[in-house]
Amino acid sequence: MKREELTPSQIVMELDKYIIGQDNAKKSVAIALRNRFRRKNVDSVLRDDIIPKNIIMIGPTGVGKTEIARRLAKLVNAPFVKVEATKFTEVGYVGRDVDSIIRDLTENAVAIVRAERMEIVAKQAKKNAEARLVNALMMEGYGKDREDPDEVMPQNERNARRRKYIRRLLESGELDRETLEIEVEETPGSMMIGGMDDMGVDLGNIFGNMIPPKRRKRIVTVPEALRVFTQEESQKLIDMEEVSAEAVEKAEQMGIVFLDEIDKIAGTENRGGGADVSRGGVQRDILPLVEGATVNTKYGPVRTDHILFIAAGAFHVAKPSDLMPELQGRFPIRVELDSLTAADYRRILEEPQNSLLKQYGELLKADGVYVTFTADGVTAMAEIADRINEEAENIGARRLHTIMEKVLEELLFSAPDLVRGEITVDRDYVEQRMGGIVKNEDLTKYIL
Repeated sequence: MKREELTPSQIVMELDKYIIGQDNAKKSVAIALRNRFRRKNVDSVLRDDIIPKNIIMIGPTGVGKTEIARRLAKLVNAPFVKVEATKFTEVGYVGRDVDSIIRDLTENAVAIVRAERMEIVAKQAKKNAEARLVNALMMEGYGKDREDPDEVMPQNERNARRRKYIRRLLESGELDRETLEIEVEETPGSMMIGGMDDMGVDLGNIFGNMIPPKRRKRIVTVPEALRVFTQEESQKLIDMEEVSAEAVEKAEQMGIVFLDEIDKIAGTENRGGGADVSRGGVQRDILPLVEGATVNTKYGPVRTDHILFIAAGAFHVAKPSDLMPELQGRFPIRVELDSLTAADYRRILEEPQNSLLKQYGELLKADGVYVTFTADGVTAMAEIADRINEEAENIGARRLHTIMEKVLEELLFSAPDLVRGEITVDRDYVEQRMGGIVKNEDLTKYIL
């Protein structure tokens, strides 16, 4: 089964590998993702009228809102962009305009499609790069000492023997430390001048073909030369016009935009003083994107009608009903994420595929320190995280990063000079390193 054909239950199972709990939010995003596949199989007459049901996630920081959206996009290799709503300003003010969201999404789509195409041509590109490298090494004189000046042989056969010899050296790794001078093409940067970014006009692309690309000489190692040549040969085998066209379609049909801190632009009153520029104005600018608009990018116009928007916010002060009614209507699905408990923190430490315990274990293993976390040690860290989040600001699972750093600080500093071998982290070990900080409430506010 292709990744985009995953069923809702399979999507939830995949998300469960990385995110603990939050079943309602997982169900909502799984249905939204599956609906994209269902829409592809609907009659073309009706297909354009089926718009994605955008989602608002409501919950405190650190409970998994961003991670759910990010993992969802990664699961199906969809273009994804995360933006903070507070970074945008109303049209007419200095600051980012909302259209840049779609331009960033399109850039992400281009990167995905280019990577897919490069993978397809990788074998041929490497073959071409190796031939270029062999020629470059011949120009440097490699293999010449193998020739017998008295031997009567046509020049093309001499060259063939030298090439064969150099290829053997490359395969055996004998030339890995050798250096050579190569010419590389300088990639011209995009030139966005005087507000051209707002219109998606890239002057670098417009005038790029009129100006020959600059080439400069570099002294690199043989493996680095092979990498550079492979990159250049891959680029030659890819049709960038096809990549751009496919990327635009991918952004339009599969793109996911995660609008974080949407609650900070709820309401029109300026609660925070002069730092914020018209919350209502930003909402009005976001509205056309969510409703369906066409944004000009340097890869062509991109329609936003079928891009999935997932908004998120803590909504401690504002409420979803404080958003503009028109914007509320474009986010029909609302899901509340649960605050985390001590049991959740324990599961977060242990269960995900990339859990913190595994991460720190592997980091220390690189220095010859083998850490074992006992059940009571993990429970102690989870309890401390829960307690601090209740007494201070609740930052959710992000508190675990701070606690893990504090618990393992001495090991991380001392390895490998002073500490090696097996170390057991149990409740006593955790309390010994955290007890003084946790008991001192003033110190807790600053350190944890």
